[in-house]
Amino acid sequence: MERTEILSIMNAIMAKKGRAEITDESQATRDVNFRSLDFSEAALRIEMKIDRELTFDAASMRKIETVKDVLDFFEEATKPA
Repeated sequence: MERTEILSIMNAIMAKKGRAEITDESQATRDVNFRSLDFSEAALRIEMKIDRELTFDAASMRKIETVKDVLDFFEEATKPA
């Protein structure tokens, strides 16, 4: 899945919760208020869009600190097997 599509999904979640749009990949997720529940919602939306379950491990999720990390994570997780 393309980064722009992933960011669009993230921003749809942000808008739904009345938060500002994410425009800078270098920002920390905590600074843009993109929380773990938002991450989970994004994962579910992505799974629905690509019509398959994402597989990932908790260790890789613990390394996520910035918007770029989230985009990289989902970009890698959505690559065809």
